[in-house]
Amino acid sequence: MTRAETTSTVRWSTLVCVVTAGLLGALIGVALTTIAPVPGVVEPSEVVSAAIPIVRVLMDLAAVATIGLGLLSVMVGYDRPKLTEPIMRRARPAAVAAALIWSATSVVALILQTAEYKPGKSTLTASDIGAYIAEVGAGKALVIVAVLALLHAGLGFLALRQGEKVPAEVRVGVGMFALLPLPVTGHASNSSWHDYTMISMELHVMSAVAWCGGLGAMIVLLATNRTLLAHALPRFSKLATLCLIISAVTGVFNGAVEILANPTISFWAGVFTTPYGQLVLLKIACTGAIALLAANLRWRLMPQIVRHNRTALVSWATIELTVMGLAFGFAVVLTRAPVAVS
Repeated sequence: MTRAETTSTVRWSTLVCVVTAGLLGALIGVALTTIAPVPGVVEPSEVVSAAIPIVRVLMDLAAVATIGLGLLSVMVGYDRPKLTEPIMRRARPAAVAAALIWSATSVVALILQTAEYKPGKSTLTASDIGAYIAEVGAGKALVIVAVLALLHAGLGFLALRQGEKVPAEVRVGVGMFALLPLPVTGHASNSSWHDYTMISMELHVMSAVAWCGGLGAMIVLLATNRTLLAHALPRFSKLATLCLIISAVTGVFNGAVEILANPTISFWAGVFTTPYGQLVLLKIACTGAIALLAANLRWRLMPQIVRHNRTALVSWATIELTVMGLAFGFAVVLTRAPVAVS
């Protein structure tokens, strides 16, 4: 057994590509949705308007990393601690750091969204933030996310000392639960579809995060460990396939319902002429590209990986993760994009 089969190095370049793509997607979305100021209406500052999607995409990517690193423990299994512990000793502190970033960016997003809610104010007070939390659903959601992410970090600290005595499934469960509050505070559909869209949004977010996080954790930490990769990747592939189907179906459903729910514009005009519809199309294009890349990984590369052969897995998976990052950037702006033509 060669050293390449049993050791692993951290792939920082993959992480950099994903974060860069997420920020780029958010900035593209901001450019698409920017509208001319309305005379006589006080608008939030340009800094606040640009900072919100940037912070939100960093928050989402921190959530992806947190949950993906938890899933890594499940994917590599618990029956070979001599092989898995060297990897998990890197994954556990990284998960704690990601959870702390997740919590911190939630607080920053709360402050920025309060500033957006109170345009024209040069300074914010604690009472302003309290009022935003009391009056706006997104404020309450961000508080819940910050607390749950902090709880996840606390469980992570325990795992640093006690290892898998703090089950990874519990940490992943807390992380998944922290994903639930925010998606339902974006666009609101008409009452006849409301319950369905709420469920669909939750499924969409959870499947996308599990898919991207699980793949990212394996590529960043397991890419050169052929033994563990050959064990973990086939197990993850089943989850990834399910997540791809759920994410694609719910994404199209959510976008279509939001456009159909607006009586001021026809469906196809809403798809092609509104910022919301254009962002939906960009996300669909990303999903299609990701599906092709995932198929290449599943059908061409994975059989070689299972046989412990050298492959171009890192390159292909990094491209896939970069497109995922771009889609996350689009998604952040999509939750705030107008459905009707301005």
